[in-house]
Amino acid sequence: MYWHFWSDSDRGSDLCKESLVDSESTSATCLHLKMNNKWHTTYQLTQKKQQMFDTGTTGFMLLATSLVMLMTPGLAFFYGGLAGKRNILGIMMQSFVSMGITTIMWFICGYSLCFSGDELGGIIGNFDKAFMHGVNLNTPFKFNTKLPEFVFMAYQMMFAIITPALITGAFVNRVTFKSYLLFLVLWQVLVYYPFAHMVWGGGLLAQHGVLDFAGGIVVHATAGFAALASVIYVGKRRDKVSPPNSIPLIAIGTGLLWFGWYGFNAGSALDVNSITGLAFVNTDVAASFAAIVWLIIEWRRQRKPKFVGLLTGAVAGLATITPAAGFVSLPSAVIIGCAAGVVCYLAVELKNKMQWDDALDVWGVHGIGGCLGTILLGVFASKTMNPGGADGLMSGGWHFFVKQFLAVVIACVYAFIFTYGMLALINKITPVKVTEADEDLGLDASLHGEKAYDEGAL
Repeated sequence: MYWHFWSDSDRGSDLCKESLVDSESTSATCLHLKMNNKWHTTYQLTQKKQQMFDTGTTGFMLLATSLVMLMTPGLAFFYGGLAGKRNILGIMMQSFVSMGITTIMWFICGYSLCFSGDELGGIIGNFDKAFMHGVNLNTPFKFNTKLPEFVFMAYQMMFAIITPALITGAFVNRVTFKSYLLFLVLWQVLVYYPFAHMVWGGGLLAQHGVLDFAGGIVVHATAGFAALASVIYVGKRRDKVSPPNSIPLIAIGTGLLWFGWYGFNAGSALDVNSITGLAFVNTDVAASFAAIVWLIIEWRRQRKPKFVGLLTGAVAGLATITPAAGFVSLPSAVIIGCAAGVVCYLAVELKNKMQWDDALDVWGVHGIGGCLGTILLGVFASKTMNPGGADGLMSGGWHFFVKQFLAVVIACVYAFIFTYGMLALINKITPVKVTEADEDLGLDASLHGEKAYDEGAL
């Protein structure tokens, strides 16, 4: 659609100018020249000035988005290696299907509910940006105008994809695929979207000064305690003595997760600066210390160094440093990593003692790791490291410590209650727990009609 502007409406002069302005991105100018009593017309097209984005920041965030996306297949490999040989494909498929379902939901309403508006007292957003309404190629991200909002939307989508997939390791070999799909949709709407908005979307918790650099509360605490609720609801496996089917597959998954976590944490700076570098280095250091501490503890207790223990410790360290990565110093990251190795190991031991059948230790590694990291952020945070952060307990900021502690308690209780209630509701629509026959046969064959390996090779 064009608007027409004339410099001389009756063409009373020998030279007239007409501007035809495109409402989107291009302007056209017509020049009318009278020569020998005849009018001659020429056209000039001009590209309108577009929003200028920083190519370095945009390129880095696209790379970080790709790294976080890679974490979901990495998680599938990690869980697939830990699962029994008859349930490899089922657990891997639950991660991969989240990539499809969550992307659709994020485009339709997820992004808008997390990062648009502020409803219900700051608990959730609104539908103003549903279907990405009002967001075009030139729309800048409101918290960093050097970055297109489309890129931020894609980056946050990767977090939404992996969070519910984390939960699946807890109830491996016990949940029907149909009920999982319903769970995937409802859990995001009722648990993930509210906390993403409250913490990262300027909602209730953010307004009260709660910090979470990359997902200690939003991702790990909520997923971990949702996993615990799931385990309690669906009950124990019939065959609890199910050793990992492929430790090399676990190692590949851990490598992909560790690699992707650099995008997960460093990318959460949403810029390219010293905070980005701080988050990157803190991530690696905490994971390394946690891995070695876990290895030493297990070696001492079981008399042998366990490869799976080393890998699990690394993931615990990565989960624990996540909320604090861009807010604490490097020595603090060392302490957080060591604490992760000890506390998460003890959490797994407690789980075993309580006989909670969290098959792949989602609660002990991700849930407790996310809680521990969020609380330790309240201890070690320092504005000297990040002026946009806060001062923790070690810097005299006891108010901030209390806020972090209360926030993580609220997140854990909320996620546990809503998840348990959600599974009870889903069970009225379709059975949540598989039959004993299907469980004995294995979900790969009974639900999906496939198998990971040639049985003759096992």
